[in-house]
Amino acid sequence: MSSLRVRYQTLEFGDTDIHLRTLRDNQEFSDDAGEAEALGISSATWPLFGIIWPSGEVLAHLMSDFDIKGKRILEVGCGIALSSLVLNQREADITATDYHPEAGNFLQENTELNEDKDIPFIRTGWADEKTNLGLFDLIIGSDLLYERGHAEILSEFLNQHANDHCEIIIIDPGRGHHARFSKLMVTLGFEHTQSRPENTDDYLAKALPKGQVLRYIR
Repeated sequence: MSSLRVRYQTLEFGDTDIHLRTLRDNQEFSDDAGEAEALGISSATWPLFGIIWPSGEVLAHLMSDFDIKGKRILEVGCGIALSSLVLNQREADITATDYHPEAGNFLQENTELNEDKDIPFIRTGWADEKTNLGLFDLIIGSDLLYERGHAEILSEFLNQHANDHCEIIIIDPGRGHHARFSKLMVTLGFEHTQSRPENTDDYLAKALPKGQVLRYIR
């Protein structure tokens, strides 16, 4: 991984600073052992996990003051795991997952960078066989529905890990696939609402004109 160029930055969430080591940009690539290729991750999509996306910032700001008391929380498709790092600073019971083979390493380094406790991480795909993750009271994610076929496998994965009483929050930038996903979630017993992200001008350099906060509760 020595050929990768990275950047260090600090994001503010009220009185809390989150320090991040991310990829320098979305042109970075390193897969000498072919681990990502074996998982079906191309050189074009390889760096997407390692940068900060606007949807991820929206989710992290939402989690900075969200009611987390007594909740077991799962971040799905965490990427650089900004929301997990914010929740970890709040001493939440947070577990992170991602398909990318380097996501866990970056999460560990960023956890240490913030001098915080380790965050449990599981590398898993939504179409994988049942995992030992268990059940959660709150499941979160951002920009997950970037391909049409993701609606089916993601809804099944979430249902597999949602407690009988569970809230799911997904920030969607408007790629056009969330309507089908929402219909599938309703068939699984979830009530669905959606709204526009609020107060994003305070921290986003570029607005999310089609962005939605998707909520599913049962």
